[in-house]
Amino acid sequence: MNNLTLAEMAKKVLTAGEVKNKLQLSEEYSRKWLELRKTGEKVHIGQVKCPDFPSRPTKPELLPPRLMPKRKYGTETGRVALLHSVAHIELNAIDLHWDMIARFSNINLPLSFYDDWVNAAKDETKHFQLLSKLLNDKKTFYGALPAHDSMWDSAAQTKNDIYGRLAIVPMVLEARGLDVTPNMIELFKKAGENMAVKYLEQIYSEEVNHVSYGSKWFNYLCGRDGLDPTPTFHSLVRKYFHSKLKPPFNEEKRAASGMPPDFYWPLVE
Repeated sequence: MNNLTLAEMAKKVLTAGEVKNKLQLSEEYSRKWLELRKTGEKVHIGQVKCPDFPSRPTKPELLPPRLMPKRKYGTETGRVALLHSVAHIELNAIDLHWDMIARFSNINLPLSFYDDWVNAAKDETKHFQLLSKLLNDKKTFYGALPAHDSMWDSAAQTKNDIYGRLAIVPMVLEARGLDVTPNMIELFKKAGENMAVKYLEQIYSEEVNHVSYGSKWFNYLCGRDGLDPTPTFHSLVRKYFHSKLKPPFNEEKRAASGMPPDFYWPLVE
């Protein structure tokens, strides 16, 4: 691994400002780590001082959510904006998963914890590349439209709390993706955009794993520390997520990712 620890590799991804460089490093480091784990070689997690915010390219322009342009997703322009928005989410997710590794590398956790989040980062890198291809096919590119950075607000609030990070990022934000993606896929089906449907269905199926990683490690830590997972989750969401959860929920996919209804329905009221 070029004598880098996993935490050092994670930090290099986080501090890569240009998208191309960030993708290249994420792809390279995830492949190296997973290859080493297959061979059974000795690996080193290490520890680093994690940046509060990842480096970002000059484009897209980042706006507060309330200032984002309103789009009608049934139009061609709207569908382009939707793909751009999802690509922005996936780029954030690359950083969020590497940040999970770097930020909490001081906590004693099984190696399989790191395997899961490296796998998640690898998936998100591929997802961003698929969405970039769709944008390029429409004669545009990531960065051509404005975006908002509210996803990283949740990361910043949970930077010192691994329980909070697991609860908010995979188990609230990514779980929300499971709720809304089927309608997004249907929108592109109606427009006859078969390649977009194919890529979004692939992304949808793999995002279930990412929510399940959050659920698995949240429950693991609760068990290790003698906490009841359900009320602990409720308390953390109320502390860090300054909004109510919004139905309808994709109960089937949430259950497949290890989230029973009593985790999220009480947070609607």
